[in-house]
Amino acid sequence: MILVLLVVLLLSGALPGLLRPLLLRRGVIDVPNARSSHARPAVRGMGLAPWAAVVVGMVLALLTGAVRVDRGVTVIVLLVTCAAAVLGWVEDVRGVSVRARATTQLVIGLAGTTALALALGQSGWWIPAGALAIAAYINVANFMDGINGISGLHGVTVGLFYALAGQLSGQGWLTVSALVLAAAFAAFLPWNLAGGRGSGPVFLGDVGSYLLGGSIAAMAAAGFLAGVYVEYLLSPLVIYLADTAFTWFRRVRAGARWYAPHREHVYQRLTDAGLSHLGSAAVVTGCTVAVGLLGTVAAQGTLATSISATLAGAVVVVGYLASPAVARRLRRRATDGSRR
Repeated sequence: MILVLLVVLLLSGALPGLLRPLLLRRGVIDVPNARSSHARPAVRGMGLAPWAAVVVGMVLALLTGAVRVDRGVTVIVLLVTCAAAVLGWVEDVRGVSVRARATTQLVIGLAGTTALALALGQSGWWIPAGALAIAAYINVANFMDGINGISGLHGVTVGLFYALAGQLSGQGWLTVSALVLAAAFAAFLPWNLAGGRGSGPVFLGDVGSYLLGGSIAAMAAAGFLAGVYVEYLLSPLVIYLADTAFTWFRRVRAGARWYAPHREHVYQRLTDAGLSHLGSAAVVTGCTVAVGLLGTVAAQGTLATSISATLAGAVVVVGYLASPAVARRLRRRATDGSRR
């Protein structure tokens, strides 16, 4: 397994340097719009690097025996991940209509969940829910990919939590798949966090965010059907889900077109309040770690412990949603104090 992870780290860390000039020549450029948190065009589509690393890593894990049980489940998770990444790449290069994109995401979710239900001997009643969940989280990961570092940190964080869930649940395929995902996004982080320096920023693009959302959703669906505690699977995703749902609610309530580009997510409003990209991504990641740990405690503890951990997790979520207002207030106080 160590060899597999080293290969993944090497590929995901080295490929961006080779891909950047190729993507520049193809004109795969991210032009700032109403949703953007950057001010100048940048190369996108660099999610090809972690995608290649994930594919090679999972194939190596299967060939070397790192995954010995539920190998079919591992293959299905990888196929769902690749299907999502392909859709993202088409979006990066040519663009896809909202209807075609949503339809394709649902087809990916439907095919993936059906295959998982058959492989794990589960009822077909779960298939519609799984299809919707996979399609939804692909979009959630895409919506949340708006500042440097946030998606890379999310991939690392969720990957490590899912690897722990696999260990605690006796699901070796989940541990291996999650570690490969975490390694791939960890190696890409330096490229993304160095955005704006040297040769300029590079972004995952839709291929990278769809890769992230598809892989996490596929692992979560497979883990749920395999009997992994839902707390293990859901808690590391709560902050992303809460941010997306809260932002959607605010926009609908204000009468805005919820599907139009915008920069009203909590993490984006944190940057508007004065935090750097890394600072905002760190807030998201810190809250994700806190809720993930509390979810793990809730799954393993007594009833009283579980209730306490769940309530504490809810407090973290509320605190995160309120963090832009807190950051603005602190900034005003600091500004007022410096004028005196």
